[in-house]
Amino acid sequence: MISGEPIFRIHCELADILDVGPAPFGHRRVVNIVGGTVTGSRLSGRLLPGGADWQILAASGAADLHARYTIESDTGALIQVDSRGMRHAPPDVLARLARGEALDPGLYYFRTAMRFETAHPSTDWLNRIIAIARGTREKSAVRLDVYEVM
Repeated sequence: MISGEPIFRIHCELADILDVGPAPFGHRRVVNIVGGTVTGSRLSGRLLPGGADWQILAASGAADLHARYTIESDTGALIQVDSRGMRHAPPDVLARLARGEALDPGLYYFRTAMRFETAHPSTDWLNRIIAIARGTREKSAVRLDVYEVM
């Protein structure tokens, strides 16, 4: 069971995709995180530049996602995020996403499982939860609605 409402929302601003190419274990890409915001009833703050999403693309176009980045909360807490997930869709939808078209997120599957680590007392609760996020891909950003797994 997950929380009925998102515990927070992330708007993650992205650099252009670095296409590493078809490596021995899959087609590799890196998407650097340049900033963003976190808003919600349980957490607000900003994404610090320097994180990235390391991706492996399957022949079908499905993406295996592994993002690591840091949130700085409004209270000054630094929170490390480790997010693993996947995004897949029919080929025509993936092509439209690749062109940067704004699409209804119901047309594709984009989910991540998230773990957090922080030393700050105001956000210590994050050390003890797992979250699931539903993502929306935009031209140069990702939006995540983050839900706590109960």
